[in-house]
Amino acid sequence: MSATPNSLFRHYLDSLIQQGTTRASLTDEARNVLRTWYVAARQGGRPAASASASPKPPPLQTSAPAPAEMPEPPELLPQSGEPAFSITLPEGTMEDKLQYLRHLAQNWKPARELNSLRDTMVFATGNPHTKLMLIGEAPGYYEEVQQEPFVGRAGEKLNQILRAMGLSRDMVYISNIVKFRPALPNQRTNNRAPTPEEIEACLPIIMHEIRVIQPKMIIALGGTAAVGLLGEQGSVSSMRGRFHNLNGIPVRVTYHPSYLLRSDSPREKRKVWEDMLAVMERLDMPISEKQRGYFLPRE
Repeated sequence: MSATPNSLFRHYLDSLIQQGTTRASLTDEARNVLRTWYVAARQGGRPAASASASPKPPPLQTSAPAPAEMPEPPELLPQSGEPAFSITLPEGTMEDKLQYLRHLAQNWKPARELNSLRDTMVFATGNPHTKLMLIGEAPGYYEEVQQEPFVGRAGEKLNQILRAMGLSRDMVYISNIVKFRPALPNQRTNNRAPTPEEIEACLPIIMHEIRVIQPKMIIALGGTAAVGLLGEQGSVSSMRGRFHNLNGIPVRVTYHPSYLLRSDSPREKRKVWEDMLAVMERLDMPISEKQRGYFLPRE
């Protein structure tokens, strides 16, 4: 198959991201071509012949920033959880690809250049050959110490939720969008949520993790993770209670386990548990009457 301007441009972007480049200035000509492609893609058609006559990708200027901050064309921004640029995964097994992503995350230039994240990388844990993937926002103090996501008190609360579902940590895959603990001045055990800039910088890694794992279901733990993955603005209370779609994968939004540590009422526990019941039903997991009755008010 002959190369098209679109495929050439995508190949060029792939080469840039492999070099750690995440920002590029666009000429007016490039913007016009990209907008034409975007409109055609949204309409399900192909660009007009006049817009794709040249076999060359639209020119980019990567050596110097644009004189003024200009909004990038829509297709270069994350759409419904898509990273702005793709990563070329190697051939091989699922484990080979995850190892590649782990190494890439450790030295991920877009995240490192922010100078707002700490140095210890925390990647993921659990079974990659699973139907269920759980995704949080970023590691905290205990995760950084043990280099594993969701440990400490929040991790134990998550373990309890999984056990109530009839699962364990080694039966699911657990990860975070941001792979480094967000930094604070004079930081000890205190943590903070990642910023939108930190999430945007790290989003390509987690999106390619999802593509490697190919889960049947994703649980987004907390509002920051939900907004980062889905590209929607809203609170957990407004986003939970239904399934969202991420590139064909159903996503259930629920409260972060740390929320249950701060609000340990049966009513709030029931909200999380109703989300878990919905996940179990969607995955055709067995559910006992005892499980269905967890955290319901006593008559």
